[in-house]
Amino acid sequence: MHGHIFGELVGTFVLMLLGDGVVANVVLNRSKGQNSGWIIICSGWGFAVTAAIFCSIAVGGVAHLNAAVTCSLAMGGAFPWGEVPGMLAAELIGSFLGAIVVWLAYLPHWAETDNPPGKLAVFCTAPAIRNIPANALCEVIGTFMLCFIGFSFGAKAFAGLAPGYGPFLWGILVWVIGCALGGPTGFAINPNRDLGPRIAHAILPIPGKGGSDWGYALVPVIGPLIGGSLAGLVTKMVGIL
Repeated sequence: MHGHIFGELVGTFVLMLLGDGVVANVVLNRSKGQNSGWIIICSGWGFAVTAAIFCSIAVGGVAHLNAAVTCSLAMGGAFPWGEVPGMLAAELIGSFLGAIVVWLAYLPHWAETDNPPGKLAVFCTAPAIRNIPANALCEVIGTFMLCFIGFSFGAKAFAGLAPGYGPFLWGILVWVIGCALGGPTGFAINPNRDLGPRIAHAILPIPGKGGSDWGYALVPVIGPLIGGSLAGLVTKMVGIL
């Protein structure tokens, strides 16, 4: 199997397996990484992005890994709209499957953890202070910066960079966004980081899991899509795309 759609599925699968996996390691009881903290989570997500980009490209993908990035590139005229629905579907499926494998990897730990919000945090984001407009604004800002800065890595001024350098830059970018802007909402900055795993949380037989907080679920979907779309328009205007 080969091509953009398969590459997106593989890439988002790897991203969610490693990203959600690092959260599980930090929050679930009797894990060797329990309570290791926010810096570990941000670092893990950054490294997960780098690994996922390499895997996606290796099987013929373009490594968007993020519905907001796909829509941002389409808004900026750098990706055909006709391919967007297939990419979004592949990203959602990959993120859902990645979350299921995290559940399997930590199978004995769910019953050992008496913390429903912590179990939910493995799969999706939640705000530190629940204020829907402010939470959505934070996601808009974080995703705008993800796309605006990330697309600048492809600027002509950097054309001499060695091949394969880009994935590391994207990983560093996600790491610093988590450190700088992740505190209010847990930095979804990607509808796939949240929606597919949240669906997995809802249907998996996780003991004592509690609800899946669908009342918040639109924030980490709509906020990143708005932020990414704005970034696509701005980067086109200023000549980055």
